[in-house]
Amino acid sequence: MTLLVPALALAQSAGPTQPADPTPEEPATPARDASKAAPPAKTTGGEDGWPDMSSFLDEKYGFLPLAMPITEPAVGYGAMGGVAFLSKSFGDAAAGLGRPNVTFAGGFGTANKSWGAMAMDSRYWLEDHVQTLAGFIHARVNLDFYGIGEDSALKDAPVRYTLEPTAGALVGKYRLGESSTWVGLGYAFASTKITVDSPEATPGLPDHEDRSNLGALLPSVYYDNRDNIFTPVRGIYIEGSAMIAAKWLGGDDNFEKIGLTILQYVPLPADLYLGLRAEGDAAFGDAPFYTQPYIGMRGVPVMRYQGEEVVVLEAELRWQFWRRFSLVGFFGGGNAWNDFEQLDNSQGVVAGGGGFRYELARKFGLHMGVDVAFSKDTTAFYLQVGSAWMRP
Repeated sequence: MTLLVPALALAQSAGPTQPADPTPEEPATPARDASKAAPPAKTTGGEDGWPDMSSFLDEKYGFLPLAMPITEPAVGYGAMGGVAFLSKSFGDAAAGLGRPNVTFAGGFGTANKSWGAMAMDSRYWLEDHVQTLAGFIHARVNLDFYGIGEDSALKDAPVRYTLEPTAGALVGKYRLGESSTWVGLGYAFASTKITVDSPEATPGLPDHEDRSNLGALLPSVYYDNRDNIFTPVRGIYIEGSAMIAAKWLGGDDNFEKIGLTILQYVPLPADLYLGLRAEGDAAFGDAPFYTQPYIGMRGVPVMRYQGEEVVVLEAELRWQFWRRFSLVGFFGGGNAWNDFEQLDNSQGVVAGGGGFRYELARKFGLHMGVDVAFSKDTTAFYLQVGSAWMRP
């Protein structure tokens, strides 16, 4: 739901998966195979004696409490919390299928007085051939506007604005045969109050206060053969998506957006794991400013670099140097511009950094750790649970 990006970008999704490769210096054991083995006996220790949460995730709970800090520089430090209701244990998943139905309700708050409440439901039908997704959010998010494309007037003096969306979406996905390819179609509606904290008119923004309604169809197709969705070590994820917004769908404007995401994971010698990311988005027609594509990378504030077209390339190398411990390095760049043919108002940014990981749940390939990222705009700290490029 790209029209909810300012709020939903503050959190990451997670889900069940099959196991990752064995860690170095230790042979594979039956307990590493999520489709065959029993979980470790204790929730606080793995078969190697190190702290491990596999058996905690492998239980069926009436509810599962969740809490996660928010470290996004665009909104300041904060926290997100809630409760998830599960239909079955994560350990029942096999080869990307058999995932539990999940219902989640929670909220978030940050230092710059952004806040929100949300609920979602993910449910599988017909032996994992149909998935339904439903979501709702009400939020108030405070951000800075730097223009769509390069804008010299706003570059050093951005305009503060507030988005207050009340939105919902319903999406259905169908798996083609027994393959790893899914096709989907959904509908989303959002009514967003926009408040601009500026006494002067700013191009691209309403004068002071406005309300914008969006109604859109959400077609998508994706292929996913990653070995797991938490911290993949091999496989590829390809997603093509679109947003078709129109007045006849309940909105105020007619516009379209298209996006393509490719994530490739390659295991290398010497316990190295390479991840590559390529992502492109484009908007056409009368898209409101807050739905325009933006460069999203660690070290780059959310919605800092917007344009009618955006491309991002990023690489990450993880070295699992000792038992459950890894070091991570990453680097990438993005460019945002207007007018695909002339590349008007082009603006780019590069960002990179490093961090560490601990294999928190070996059975599910889940690593957790901390990243520090740098760009010309900021130095940012991130707590990572699973991949920074998480796709559920």
